[in-house]
Parts: sequence; structure tokens; C-alpha cells
Amino acid sequence: MFPYHSHQMNPAWNYGPVLSVQNISHSFGAKQILHQLSLDVQSGDWIGIIGPNGSGKSTLLSLMSRAQAPSRGEIFLQGRAINSYKRKELSRHMAVLQQEALPPVSYTVREVVEMGRFPYQSFWGLEKEDSQVFIDGIMERLQLEDLHDRPMDQLSGGQRQRVALAKLMAQSPDIVLLDEPTTYLDIHYQVQFMEMVRSWQNDCGLTVISVLHDLNLAALYCNRLVVLEDGKLVAEGSPDEIMTQEQLEDVFQVNTVIVEHPEIERPQILVSPNLPTRKVK
Repeated sequence: MFPYHSHQMNPAWNYGPVLSVQNISHSFGAKQILHQLSLDVQSGDWIGIIGPNGSGKSTLLSLMSRAQAPSRGEIFLQGRAINSYKRKELSRHMAVLQQEALPPVSYTVREVVEMGRFPYQSFWGLEKEDSQVFIDGIMERLQLEDLHDRPMDQLSGGQRQRVALAKLMAQSPDIVLLDEPTTYLDIHYQVQFMEMVRSWQNDCGLTVISVLHDLNLAALYCNRLVVLEDGKLVAEGSPDEIMTQEQLEDVFQVNTVIVEHPEIERPQILVSPNLPTRKVK
């Protein structure tokens, strides 16, 4: 079991989606990135956001985290407008792992993990309850005890990603947003990272929203997939509903063969090297 500090969710919120994106659009200057996009996220979902490069995936995640405000439309967290939350209050419900994860700074592993407790600390950096035993449990679960005093700039990419995940766990959120978390990892660390997130989700009822480029990983770990193309939501559903030859060829412009994983009932993709002619949209 993952160690986990739970906290009270909004008592007025007891129904409906935990996160609701309602008719949002977003532009950078004259360029419109997202077009009237709506999406409901249920508690306990693991949603994978997929789509071609430049389709607006990371922008959508940034708007969900309130790092940016949409040009139009609204986003609600637990039935309440997300822009009404104070920053620390929002951080107690939602944690974000950016694509770059953690930079190779000189802080130690333990110090970085402890930074996840910032939303619960006073101006003086103090908490009402001692969280050291909680941090110890996270370090042990993610096999970071032997690295606790190692500076971050002496870690491999896979180790830094594990520390980033530990920092998120220390934050004790209800929702985690992951922006291409496995991009720079080899296959061992990709699977390790996804398994750790799934274990955390199973133990704590966590809601996960992740931008993923690896469609096979998305099919294996997500219960719902959302497909973006040219800033529009063009499809959503289970991996079986989304991972079809017709759908993938239309969105990604690639010939595929879809097979069922031999051990679990999830679709997996084999790519043909013969690319179709690019359609003019």
C-alpha cells in the first residue's frame, strides 16, 4: 500500500465530474490552439490525452492546472470554478508533473520530496502535524531511501522522474496531471513509472490525466482516451473504442495493425512502414 495523507474534499461537492472543462477555447496571439472543447473527468479515471504534435494536448493540460486561463469557457473543480481557488488550496487538490520533470539541481532527494508538503505549510514552513513518517513511507515505497542525501544533479533521468513522482505523492492530491511523463525514459523506467502511478491510483482512488505519445502505454494504463486534432476533441472513449485502424489512420496518418495484448484484454498497435498519403484537412 502507498502511504497517503488524505484530506477533506469540498463538502458541498458530492456528485458529478471531479473536473469539468466547459466549452473552452484558447489562443496565442492570432493563433487559436483550442476550439470550443468540453470534457468531464470522473473521480478515479485515468484519462490519456493523445493526438498528433501541435494538436493542443499540453495546452489543455496547462489550462486544467490553471497555469494559464482559457480565452473563453470555464473549468470547474469539484463543482466550483477553478479560478476561485487560492493557489495553496488548489495545490492540495491537484498536482502537476511537467514534461521536464525536475531539473538536475543541487538539492538532495529528501529535500525535493519534502517540497511537496508546501501546500500544507504555514508562512514559517511549519505543518500542523509532523509529516516525516509520511515522507519516509514514500521514500521507501519508491525505493529512494539509499538516495536520500544524493544531490539531484547526480541522478539519472529515471531516478529524477521517480523523485518527481515522490514529490507529487507528498503533495497528497486528488488529481494528478502528467505531461508526457515517460518521454525521456527507457522502456524499463517507462513501465516502472506507469506501474507506480497505477499502484498509487488503486490504493488511493487517485484521478489521473496524462498526455501520452506512446499509444501502447496509453492503451495499457488508461481507462479512457481523449483524442485531440487541430485543437478539437475529435473522439473519446475506452481504448477498445479509440484504438481502431480507421481512427488512428485518420488522426495520425499512419497504417496500423491492431492486435490484442496476449496477457490482458487491451489493444496494442503495430505500425506499418508504408505511410498513407497525407490528407488535406
